[in-house]
Amino acid sequence: DRCVIMRGLFITGTDTGVGKTHTACLIARQLAARGLRVGAYKPVCSGAELDSQNQPVWDDIRRLSAAINVSATIDDICPQRFLAPLAPPLAAEQEGRSVDEAQLMSGVKTWRARAEVLLVEGAGGLLCPLTATRTFADYAVDLNFPILVVARPGLGTINHTLLTMEA
Repeated sequence: DRCVIMRGLFITGTDTGVGKTHTACLIARQLAARGLRVGAYKPVCSGAELDSQNQPVWDDIRRLSAAINVSATIDDICPQRFLAPLAPPLAAEQEGRSVDEAQLMSGVKTWRARAEVLLVEGAGGLLCPLTATRTFADYAVDLNFPILVVARPGLGTINHTLLTMEA
């Protein structure tokens, strides 16, 4: 079933490291400056770094948290975090876990009372596996938010972008 809860935007990219988080943060700051309550949701994040206390941190989540103007915990922004820098189902499997499909939409719903606009950031590219049977494209359809595709400047970008848009 489709989930149209509030105004939102799904931010995806042509692949990993193209600037999805940077773009989401810029948009969040601009919307907040216009007086809107802005939330950020990244349903899954993989690839942690260790801080000075040897604790895992996810830079994407830290940056999204700093960009929004609504109080939120790490679980509000990203409830499913995995250590290995792999596609979410593979990173989860390495930890003896799996991506919780119910959490993907229930995490969006937790923002209903707090945010007027929700920015949802994918991981990897649009066809990156999200679960064992679903991709981020499937999830974007469920959200029913407009999709913004972020691409890197450089040779090959036109092909990657057109393939993403075709998908």
